[in-house]
Amino acid sequence: MPTIAEKRVFTKRDDVVRALVASSMGVVGVSLSGDIVGEFGIEHRCDARDVAARGDAVAVATDEDVLVGDFEPTGHGPAVAVGVADEGVIAAAPDGAVSVLASDADADGSNADNADADDDVWTAVGSVDDPRRLDGRLVAAADGVHRLADGSLEYAGLDDARDVSDRGVPLAVTDEALYTLGNGWMRDLDPADDETTDPGVQAGPGFRCVAADGGGERAVAATGAALYERADATATDWVRHDESGVVDAAFAGRHLVAVTGGGEARVYADGGWRGRTLGLPEVRAVAVPGDH
Repeated sequence: MPTIAEKRVFTKRDDVVRALVASSMGVVGVSLSGDIVGEFGIEHRCDARDVAARGDAVAVATDEDVLVGDFEPTGHGPAVAVGVADEGVIAAAPDGAVSVLASDADADGSNADNADADDDVWTAVGSVDDPRRLDGRLVAAADGVHRLADGSLEYAGLDDARDVSDRGVPLAVTDEALYTLGNGWMRDLDPADDETTDPGVQAGPGFRCVAADGGGERAVAATGAALYERADATATDWVRHDESGVVDAAFAGRHLVAVTGGGEARVYADGGWRGRTLGLPEVRAVAVPGDH
């Protein structure tokens, strides 16, 4: 049987990038070719609360379980958020319990080639108040940002965190501002005082999501009414895009893919946006497996 790492392998053609979109209808695969949103279809029917990818590792949080690889169950139970770190898959339950997935074989250093799905073990590492998003070792929750360190969660600052990015220099967003981690959390960007009429997102100017590319250079954050992009880690200015309703975003090479709560996928490349309606209710997250 495959190990946990092998079960998460994602395969794609060289000329097409595949994004995974989490919605209440299921996990949808969307083909991205250049700046064009191409074919899409449901790959697994479920109530998908979140999807995360790092390299070829993929995890999905559903109302019943955490799925990995080819949507294989892990025995976690309901989850509201997932992330992928060096330690493995991290998941947050509706009650705020945070756990890490490993296999018995991998954990004790024995031959992982003999591990199977029955060896999957979730290890509790702590608890947070109202978990929202995970990325790498960071957890965004109502009681702030938390970091996985030495097998347990520790409070890392802020309050009412909406989302986090753990790629390169960590980023976090609250309803009030975007923060960069330096000598403590430094306020980097305030949202414009504008509104959105998109039914898929909460009205108001507050930040909803933040993401960075694999090296932590390019970054993006979105409010209900606009999306803000940083060209590289040394940039001090964030470029505003009038793209409303974005609930999550991810990078795919030079491209930026965003999804709206109303079910639209949008791709930005070479100075322009293209979008396509996916016809999905309650879109919650997007992830792009592979090295980007």
